[in-house]
Amino acid sequence: MFTLSMAMLGMTTGQIVGLVFGIVFGVTALIALTGVKVVSQSTARIVERVGKYNRTMTAGIRYAIPIIEKAYAPISLKEMVADFAPQPVITKDNVTMQIDTVIYFQITDPRLFMYGIDRPINAIDQLTATTLRNIAGSLELDETLTSRDLVNERIREVIDEATDPWGIKINRVEVRNILPPRAIQESMEKQMRAERERRQSILLAEGEKRSKILIAEGAKEAAVLEAEAKKIALITEAEGQAEAIKRIINANPTAAYVTLQGFEALKHVADGQSTKIVVPTNIADVTGLLTALTDTLGGGPKKK
Repeated sequence: MFTLSMAMLGMTTGQIVGLVFGIVFGVTALIALTGVKVVSQSTARIVERVGKYNRTMTAGIRYAIPIIEKAYAPISLKEMVADFAPQPVITKDNVTMQIDTVIYFQITDPRLFMYGIDRPINAIDQLTATTLRNIAGSLELDETLTSRDLVNERIREVIDEATDPWGIKINRVEVRNILPPRAIQESMEKQMRAERERRQSILLAEGEKRSKILIAEGAKEAAVLEAEAKKIALITEAEGQAEAIKRIINANPTAAYVTLQGFEALKHVADGQSTKIVVPTNIADVTGLLTALTDTLGGGPKKK
């Protein structure tokens, strides 16, 4: 019946064979083209042949035999980040707190990653939680809060060693948040507040002490400078008086001048704060005394 239908369409046997061959060739070509795979940079694809691992495709244009071979989805070889939920841990001093971690990892062997373990990211999460509990259980609360670098490094070492058979390299582990109980947080806040107040009191006391020292040093320097000024003034005044006496002596004063100066001296004595003034009974004797003193200081009256 099919031959009759072809005959009715006016097709010969050769044309029918050519048509069938063309259809088969086209379908085969389409199937063959489905085996062409383009692998992007920093990715890899696992190829299985008849259900068994055959090879790993790297970046570039690759080919997998259709039907016989199967190429799995690309596996990223870039460094990746896994953010895990907070995990409850108990410290050495029996304090329960929440700690969440961030892990930076990279797939180094796609074959081991594919066949090493099922759900590797979930396995890393569980391994991180158990390792974190073990490490926190060996540390007290204060050590856990202040030793993040130590905790990070110890977790990284343990997980990196455990994930080697899975084709995974753990590059870095970071403890992001440590959340102690609310009561512990309030106690820590009070402690920090008291510490800040203590430091503030110390700074205020140091400032006040320094201020008093500077004021005392300033007063000391002022007193020294004032004493130096008085000393210079007294020396200058004494030198001036000595120069005046020398000039008077050199001028060969008369007895009348000396007597007048004696009265001037008595005048200044009377202007003082003394309540008693001693006045010689014989002013002439005072005059004579001053004259004799003048002669003594001046080497006697000059002879013409």
